[in-house]
Amino acid sequence: MYHYGHHHRLPCLRCHPHSYIRMVQHLIERCLLLHMSRDQCVKALAKHASVHPLVTLTVWRELQQENREFFHAYFHSISPRHFTSVLEGC
Repeated sequence: MYHYGHHHRLPCLRCHPHSYIRMVQHLIERCLLLHMSRDQCVKALAKHASVHPLVTLTVWRELQQENREFFHAYFHSISPRHFTSVLEGC
C-alpha cells in the first residue's frame, strides 16, 4: 500500500516519530479516499504497511477530533443506509 521503492525505508516510530505519524496520517487519508471504514483502514495499514493498530487508531482519533464535521459527513456517506438510498435514486 505504501511504496517507497527499493532504496527507501519506512520511517521508524522510535527514530522519527513525526515522520512516522505523518506517514500514518497520509495512509489514513488514502483509505478515506477509498471510502474505507475505520476498521478496514486499521486492517489495511497493519497488513500492507505494518502499522500497529493502536497507532492507526490513535492517529485516526486525532484526525477525527480536528475534523469533526468532515468525519460526520464521511461516516454518513459510507453508511449502508446512505448507500442503499443512493442506489434507489439511480
